[in-house]
Amino acid sequence: MDLKPVIEMAGQAVDMAGVAVIVVGALVATCRFGYRLLLRRPAQDAYQGYRKGLGRAILLGLEFLVAADIIRTVAISPTFTSVGVLAVIVLVRTFLSFSLEVELEGRWPWRPPAAG
Repeated sequence: MDLKPVIEMAGQAVDMAGVAVIVVGALVATCRFGYRLLLRRPAQDAYQGYRKGLGRAILLGLEFLVAADIIRTVAISPTFTSVGVLAVIVLVRTFLSFSLEVELEGRWPWRPPAAG
């Protein structure tokens, strides 16, 4: 039995899930932002909540996309070239995730959260 088509479909499914997470997360964050503005909350608070919601959706979506790349590359065509390309993709996406996390939290990951 050839598992290659099954693994390819699994990779595509995880890819689609990652895109769906980003799209749905962006829609939810945008709706919440609009709702907060309608409630006449301070624009700065609404904006900060919007950024955090959107950033979290992107972070989670990136995790799914990295998983899909790993599934397809390692399980289907594990050549030195494809593994090298995977390494670069994972490195770039990891840097993006790290940057977003620092931006959302406002501190380095190894620093303890502010008291209060």
